[in-house]
Amino acid sequence: MNMQLPEPRKLFRVGVIGTVVTALCCFTPILVVLLGVVGLSALTGYLDYVLFPALAAFVGLTVYALIQRRRVEASRTSAESEEKR
Repeated sequence: MNMQLPEPRKLFRVGVIGTVVTALCCFTPILVVLLGVVGLSALTGYLDYVLFPALAAFVGLTVYALIQRRRVEASRTSAESEEKR
């Protein structure tokens, strides 16, 4: 079974979108209002236990994707320079 890593562009896209959504839920009352409308406002006290680790995970994924993208670009550049020789 050949498992390939996702393309760095897709990882970056998921990381950025996840970071933005999580940051909006962390720093604005959007999620608190939505939980209140649904009737789950008792859960608002526990949001920090979920949202801050999720934010850290998505920021980490974004950084990882940037590192992977630079590695892929560096390997492509070195492969192209070797082909020219």
